[in-house]
Amino acid sequence: MTETGPDPFTNMYEAPAKLARMMFAPFQGAMAGGALGDTPMKPEDAQHWAEVGTKLQTMWMQYQAEQLANPQAMAPYFDPTRWQSLAQDWFRQMPIADPAQQQQLMQEGIQLWQQVLGQYGLGEMAGIPADDPEMPLKDRRFADPRWRAHPAFALIHQTYLFLGQRVADMVDQMDGLSEDKREQLRFTTKAITEAASPANFPLLNPVVMERTLESRGDNLVKGMEHLLNDLRRGQLSHTDASAFTLGENIAVTPGKVVHETPLYQLIQYSPSTDEVLAIPLVIFPPWINRFYILDLNAKKSFVKWAVDHGVTVFMVSWKSADASMKDVMWDDYVRAQIDAIDHIRERLDVTAVHAIGYCVAGTTLAATLSLLHRRGEQDKVKSATFFTAQVDFEKAGELLNFVDDQQLGMVKAMSADGYLDGRYMAATFNLLRGTDLIWNYVVNNYLLGEDYPAFDLLHWNGDVTNLPAKWHAQYLRDLYKDNKLVEPGALSVDNTPIDLGIVETPTYVQAGKEDHIAPAESVWKITDHFKGPIKFVLAGSGHIAGVVNPPDAGKYQYWLNDGEPRSLAEFREGAVEHPGSWWPDWIDWLREQDGETVPAKGKRKPGSKGDKVIEDAPGRYVATR
Repeated sequence: MTETGPDPFTNMYEAPAKLARMMFAPFQGAMAGGALGDTPMKPEDAQHWAEVGTKLQTMWMQYQAEQLANPQAMAPYFDPTRWQSLAQDWFRQMPIADPAQQQQLMQEGIQLWQQVLGQYGLGEMAGIPADDPEMPLKDRRFADPRWRAHPAFALIHQTYLFLGQRVADMVDQMDGLSEDKREQLRFTTKAITEAASPANFPLLNPVVMERTLESRGDNLVKGMEHLLNDLRRGQLSHTDASAFTLGENIAVTPGKVVHETPLYQLIQYSPSTDEVLAIPLVIFPPWINRFYILDLNAKKSFVKWAVDHGVTVFMVSWKSADASMKDVMWDDYVRAQIDAIDHIRERLDVTAVHAIGYCVAGTTLAATLSLLHRRGEQDKVKSATFFTAQVDFEKAGELLNFVDDQQLGMVKAMSADGYLDGRYMAATFNLLRGTDLIWNYVVNNYLLGEDYPAFDLLHWNGDVTNLPAKWHAQYLRDLYKDNKLVEPGALSVDNTPIDLGIVETPTYVQAGKEDHIAPAESVWKITDHFKGPIKFVLAGSGHIAGVVNPPDAGKYQYWLNDGEPRSLAEFREGAVEHPGSWWPDWIDWLREQDGETVPAKGKRKPGSKGDKVIEDAPGRYVATR
């Protein structure tokens, strides 16, 4: 690897960028209060542009004054300096100063430019419509025809796409890298190239330029308001938060909080059928997010759907961490799961429960099952269902790029009060899909100044929870980095060695075909460790939509394989595709474990006569920051 060379995006952008600046020179004059083209600016327009400039300057100066008065106001994970090492490490490793490679890049770049410009100069001769020339490289970020309406912007975005491909190729061809380091460099390269997109820069984006001219700069004022509000809250906004209220239009399934500890609340939902399955269901959602992803609204709610199908549903609502939880460890979450199971068994006078673990709560449920087996109490759980949960982290995907010593050190530095602010995790997950979850909103919110949509899923995505610092560090180190959960006895919980190989509980495992947080290949590995019967289903879509897919929506599909595949590849080869949601398959499987039903009366109806409850669902914990 050579020493750091020049930024590969700078020189190749220079010529087309000059064309763009020449093309929009009148616009720059307008911003300065001059004339637009050869037409003198109207006095009212000149005044409006001057007011826009004054507003922008005033808003920025006010924000800077706030920062001087309170230097700690900016959240550390929103501070760009926190992420500079990402780019610095990348530039140190990339061999972009190699003369032969630079020469090849220039030659290929010139060929690309000739091909692009030929679409404009020779378009009519070739029979190509002049109003929509064909571009060699395609990307949905540049689907708007205005990116092709002028050769300057065509050259800009085509040059960017070309360089992005070539830099990614360099990573694949570099010598002397271990596979994990290569994958980390691939991830960093992708993050940097996404950030370098010309769509993210107002003077390189024709859609933004046109909007600015049409609105006479009002979009910039509105965008600045959005930007400064996000800087103040330390989090990128995806949606209109004021459009949603817990218990009114999200998390609306009726129920009561029937049990509470300093770590969680236990919600029991009210039955909607006269008869219910005798064995109740408890759902353990991840404490990285709010539980109501499974209860967004009546049409999307897994909770309501299960209740309507005769299941007595309990939901754990984890408390967002604060300084009082600085000593909380994994043992506490395992004990909390057992406590919830025992409370439900006692409350309803049943011997067992069905359990669901989603994501990290599924990882924890695996340890809980091992602990119960070790203690001879495995009959407390009749069946276990895992939503996109990993126990073997060998192939855990892109999140492995955040568990090296440098990243763990940064996490520790930001957890001085004993907990990690959930906005850091939100920024991390957004970075996994930077184009969709960061830069798309930078363009729409900050540059175009568009109104925020009212989207319940995006609202949930931004409703972050804090994490106990000690447990989170342990989770990243012991599970993601060192993969100890699959080593028998390598980890102990509540002074009990964990061995997944002794778990015989009947298990239903759901994985998302396009899951980038818990890749299907990683989720599959649970089948290599559990001893009991396992049914594996591969669902269409990813970590959220693959789970939250109500049958009435008629979306996606799922795959089943009734054979005995030894790998995910073998599963796919022999799998049968089924249209729509996998939820009906799951409820049929659940009834196969125990189909006995009982009347929905007494404590099956939380809050009924003589039943002491704490408060209405969704409870207090889900509303605390």
